[in-house]
Amino acid sequence: MGDELFRQQPHTRAQGRVGESEAADWLRRQGYRVVARNVANKAGEIDVVAWDGGTLCFIEVKSRSTATYGPAIEAISAAKQRKIARAAALYLAYHPCDAPCRFDVLAMDLADDGWRFTLVRNAFEAPSR
Repeated sequence: MGDELFRQQPHTRAQGRVGESEAADWLRRQGYRVVARNVANKAGEIDVVAWDGGTLCFIEVKSRSTATYGPAIEAISAAKQRKIARAAALYLAYHPCDAPCRFDVLAMDLADDGWRFTLVRNAFEAPSR
C-alpha cells in the first residue's frame, strides 16, 4: 500500500519524458553528444548519457512545472545520487570506457516564457564504498 503513494501518475511520467526530450535537445545545443536516454538497469535509471568533449557524463534531469515544491535542482537527494551512481557503474560494466566520467544535473524550471535550464557539471561524485 505504501509504495502506491510514491508511484508516479501516468501524466507525471509523460511530463517527465517530454522534459527529458527537451533536455536532450538543449544538451545537444550546448555541444554534448547524447548517446543514450532513459537507460534502465537493475541498479536504477540514468536519464541521459552523453559525451562532453572527452568526458562521459551521466546526467540526471529534473523538471518542475511549478515552484510549489521548490527549484528542480533541490530534488536530487543523497539517496538518488547513490542510485544514479550504481546505475552508472552497471552501465560502465556493460559499456567499458577508459575516459573520465562525471555526474551532471540539468534542472528545468518552467517560467512564463518557457523552460529555464540550469546545468551543474560535476554535481556530485560517486560515493566510495
